[in-house]
Amino acid sequence: MIWTVPRTDPRFTNGCAMNFLDRELDLTPNDVVEVTLDHPANVQLLDPSNFLAYKQGKPYRYQGGYVTRSPFRIRAPQSGKWHLVVDLGGAPGMVRASALVLSDTAVS
Repeated sequence: MIWTVPRTDPRFTNGCAMNFLDRELDLTPNDVVEVTLDHPANVQLLDPSNFLAYKQGKPYRYQGGYVTRSPFRIRAPQSGKWHLVVDLGGAPGMVRASALVLSDTAVS
């Protein structure tokens, strides 16, 4: 999967619409998501309830953070549906991102 154009969502940061990239994934703790970015960006893995809070501008919890080196690998803490979100934290610009789900054995 390669994202090239962020979509606009009604989430607001400082009164401005927030652009972000979102990919829903079905993961197990044995899966590793390898994210490749063309620019530094926030990479966050959120469960569905925290993704909803993220979109609504409410407090939320996530795995990940601000990524400056690519590729970046992240693992889901438990099995289930997860949202991989990439954003620029409200800063102007665009980021190109790709993600690949690797099994635990492919990472070793």
